[in-house]
Amino acid sequence: QVQLVESGGGLVQPGGSLRLSCAASGGYFSSAAWYRQVPGAQREWVASRVSGGASNHADSVKGRFTISRDDAKNTVYLQMISLKPEDTGVYLCNWQYRKRPGGAIRSIWGQGTQVTVSP
Repeated sequence: QVQLVESGGGLVQPGGSLRLSCAASGGYFSSAAWYRQVPGAQREWVASRVSGGASNHADSVKGRFTISRDDAKNTVYLQMISLKPEDTGVYLCNWQYRKRPGGAIRSIWGQGTQVTVSP
């Protein structure tokens, strides 16, 4: 069973930066995405990256957040700059993978990491 470990959250002032990491313990990477969750609101998609290298970002973070992947480390990152208070939330990583080439795609979630943007 592939497991995910997220890290990198914390408290930062407006305008600051953080880098979130999502590391998978195995599997053949298909795609990964970051979401954020705020109490009382729907989970919001932030960014995605697929195995071919293409990535997409939500309009609310475009130009400030960048999703990337380190193949050797089987890790996906979310680099966040120019953070705003409205970026506050729990950031969750969704990882889609195959147990073997050509196998079915499986989806798992990380445990979440808290990001708080406050003066």
